[in-house]
Amino acid sequence: MVTIHTFHPSHPSHPAPKGMRSMKIVVVCGAGASSTFVAVKLRNAAAARALKIQVAAGSASQLDSLAGVDVVLVGAHLEAAVPGLRARAAGTGTAVAVLPPVSPAALDGGAALDLALDAQAEAR
Repeated sequence: MVTIHTFHPSHPSHPAPKGMRSMKIVVVCGAGASSTFVAVKLRNAAAARALKIQVAAGSASQLDSLAGVDVVLVGAHLEAAVPGLRARAAGTGTAVAVLPPVSPAALDGGAALDLALDAQAEAR
């Protein structure tokens, strides 16, 4: 079962877990432009916490496979696509979470990273 998560701005920061393997996050939006900005913010937040995280960005239509993907972060404007992504992710261990409905420029990278980490932890 894949749990759908929403943004919680009051969530505390996650410390870097010891021995954490590299985590792969895929950020998807309509055309891939917004997801690129979000991916940069996620990479910066992960680097600030010394976390090993790979972040890929693209459009929902480019998401061919969930193999090796730990978390898919979905732009809020694509929330209608989440049930389909959840169905695809069922049984893969891939978590699906919805980003907050703010512009990529206003998105807090640390909060988005917390969202991904929470989603991954709950998918286990």
